[in-house]
Amino acid sequence: MNDVRLLAIETSSRRGSVALGDGPTLVAAAEFSADTRHAVELLPTIDRLFAAHAWDRASLRQVYVSVGPGSFTGLRVAVTAARHLALALDVRIVSVPSLAVIADNALRLPDPPPRVAVVLDAKRKQVYAGLFERRGQDYEPVGPPVVEDPGQWLASLPRPLIVMGEGVTFHREAIAATGLPILDDDHALPRAESVHRLGWKLALAGRFTPARELVPLYLRRPEAEEIWERRQREAVQIRAGSTARDPDPRDGVR
Repeated sequence: MNDVRLLAIETSSRRGSVALGDGPTLVAAAEFSADTRHAVELLPTIDRLFAAHAWDRASLRQVYVSVGPGSFTGLRVAVTAARHLALALDVRIVSVPSLAVIADNALRLPDPPPRVAVVLDAKRKQVYAGLFERRGQDYEPVGPPVVEDPGQWLASLPRPLIVMGEGVTFHREAIAATGLPILDDDHALPRAESVHRLGWKLALAGRFTPARELVPLYLRRPEAEEIWERRQREAVQIRAGSTARDPDPRDGVR
């Protein structure tokens, strides 16, 4: 199985990236040229990597995709691309949790900590978050990802602990108040190289996702959907109130 050609996709954060792998061996990786351009840059970046290494798309056997939580738009772009590739080329898909991809960055430290708390901004003064413990050469999740107040969540976790992830930028005051050390920004963004490394381990364990079942891990519905539904409810209430107040012109007519 070590000669399996595979593609890893990471678009859960502001800066996307992709990687090619030959089994467990990383062949190449490339970041997008600008932030929040996932829809524009994903397929051209994949094509450039394939061309640079004389790969034919028909030779692809597996796709590993970072599925969230993270950028709603970015996740949709990655999941859609992975599903199309799987259906068109009959490749197998591995879903890789994005918080685990970020936690994997801590292994690059000279002395990786025993625990890391990964936080992403969820707006409304909350974070998408996950606790990971180092076990051997990997960080394993301790429980499912959550949507929480950052200060309260971090206060409930065991020590020693280091905080990391893009959410630090948006919630620095609340996180600093906990007194916990914060990993620098160089380790905050998820990377396609880690999607490849973690995806390969999941593939060896047979943890594939059927293309038609692949969906983003949002934890919370997109804000645009919630706003649309709220406006629809308000419109219905206004119409109902208007109907209740307006007299029927036929009232009193005999």
